[in-house]
Amino acid sequence: MRFGVIAAALALLAPCSALMAQAQTAATAPADARIVFPSQVSQGGLVIGKVPPGSKVRYGERQLRTTAYGTVVFGVGRDASGPLTVQVEVAPGRVETASIAVAAREFPTEYIQGVPPKTVNPPPEIAARIEREQAQVVAARARDDDRADFAQAFIWPVQGRISGRFGNQRVYNGQKGSGHSGMDIAAPSGTAIKAPAAGVITFAGPDLYLTGGTVLLDHGHGVSSNFLHLSRIDVKVGDRVSQGQIIGAVGATGRATGPHLHWGMNWFDVRIDPLLVLERAQAMQAGKSAP
Repeated sequence: MRFGVIAAALALLAPCSALMAQAQTAATAPADARIVFPSQVSQGGLVIGKVPPGSKVRYGERQLRTTAYGTVVFGVGRDASGPLTVQVEVAPGRVETASIAVAAREFPTEYIQGVPPKTVNPPPEIAARIEREQAQVVAARARDDDRADFAQAFIWPVQGRISGRFGNQRVYNGQKGSGHSGMDIAAPSGTAIKAPAAGVITFAGPDLYLTGGTVLLDHGHGVSSNFLHLSRIDVKVGDRVSQGQIIGAVGATGRATGPHLHWGMNWFDVRIDPLLVLERAQAMQAGKSAP
């Protein structure tokens, strides 16, 4: 009789166990199988998406690196137009496509006076030096580390007034230049610069002709920050830095008319807007604090 009671009890528990297993599968499987990208991104934006772990993801001519959790990232240039197409191979022979609209932005013209003439129209020997220095920076941006520091909520490297915005057309001493490659933050010379997110230092040069004291901080998957016109550099190539760590000080070295920090960001050779990255971080923090 006792064995019959036990058997009956186990029979009753079996459906419950099966339901619990089904509920657990339902809770985890959809999250692992989702393909999530924003429906729209602004010019100069950084796109962070989610794909099933193990997927092969292609954007344009590049296969994107994926994290163990299925996170992918890529940048959208200043002059990009949509829709953007991301191809996700979730299984051999099974490819799904995500389409992302691109919101156009207006980029006003900024007139910069008082710039040293040799930085606007450099003589041949200076032009050759600039080319060599920029080649070194471009090479550092090609790095593609399997680190997801880019997924942090970025912080401001210094606090101050935005004195130059990403993408704005620049006119130096009356001569047309290219679109501004980053965000300028006005701050007194000597102000400490903090790493906006963790990463590895891939370039540190104290005296580049155009950009003066220059530091590149790699955040993984091709995403990097560059800090220009520094008066002091406190890091060296190969250093692993944490978010908030001091990497140098604000200055006015190179082509600058006064002390400020130029903070630029890249996804490989694609320039992106740091202010949009900060706005995403604010949205992340707001989401965490929401009830």
